Amino acid sequence: MSHAVSGLPVGRGLLYLIVAGAAWGTAGAAASLVYRASDMGPVALSFWRCAAGLVLLLAARLLDPRGRSALPERYGRSAVARSCGRSAVPEPRAAVLRRKVLRAGVTGLGLAVFQTAYFAAVDSTGLAVATVVTLGAGPVLIALGARLTLGERLGRGGTSAVAGALAGLAVLVLGGGGATVRPWGVVLALLSAAGYSVMTLLTRRWGRDGGADAAATTVGAFAVTSLCLLPFALAEGLLPHTTEPVRLLWLLAYVAAIPTALAYGLYFAGAAVVRSATVSVIMLLEPVSAAVLAVLLLGEHLTAATVAGTLLMLGSVAGLALAEARGTRAGKEEALLV
Repeated sequence: MSHAVSGLPVGRGLLYLIVAGAAWGTAGAAASLVYRASDMGPVALSFWRCAAGLVLLLAARLLDPRGRSALPERYGRSAVARSCGRSAVPEPRAAVLRRKVLRAGVTGLGLAVFQTAYFAAVDSTGLAVATVVTLGAGPVLIALGARLTLGERLGRGGTSAVAGALAGLAVLVLGGGGATVRPWGVVLALLSAAGYSVMTLLTRRWGRDGGADAAATTVGAFAVTSLCLLPFALAEGLLPHTTEPVRLLWLLAYVAAIPTALAYGLYFAGAAVVRSATVSVIMLLEPVSAAVLAVLLLGEHLTAATVAGTLLMLGSVAGLALAEARGTRAGKEEALLV
């Protein structure tokens, strides 16, 4: 099929994921500037990122009439009826709300584990190792999970693309040398990868079953994640000290708006219609975007490892995206012939 049950074309889903991955990569540079401008800690930053992003998303839904009326349109008939093209069969509203709460809760917990465990891994074993283990283990766990639970096969080309992307990630992040591997940090990074994998696989499953509402999923996930992070943020120090309050507010507003509200909304929409393994590789654009910004804005030097790793990862992402698009077109032609 060229469209998901929700009506989003796969090609647009791929574009959403590419934009989301690039936007996520800007969060690291913004966070570095936040740390320079204040004494805010990583957990507090993560909390404010999700809480402010939640406020922005709620405001957008209140201002958009389609957002307020989305519940009966997107959840009003069963997945079986939608997949078979039959007329709408209203579901009990209580069942609809239970499903929404369950999906928001599970996705929010996955997001909280993903973000918090990653920050803890960075603190334990350093940014380079934490990034390689988290983002490197993600595609592997997702590919295995998608094969076992969703019946999605990568194929030889897809496997080569994932391998190339992981090699590029290792070269890009570890190319500078000086990385220190600590076992507890690796465990935390693997836990972060597991949270990301569960979030991606469930989003894909719900998208295939029908009735996936990316905006509602994002709002619910941010609400749950904010509640999970609040006690840890309070323990760390919720309100930072700064001599540049205006600059800090602008940076926090950017983090909440672009790499959070916008990027996660696009991610949940794209992940519902694109194969899970493809999603995981496309999201590796995050460290590519971060590396480019580090060179352009933070004064880091452009090294051979940065160039080689970036080219490897971009080539793998492009190859896998093209394979996804070709597979979608082939499936559409086959359906028409049948």
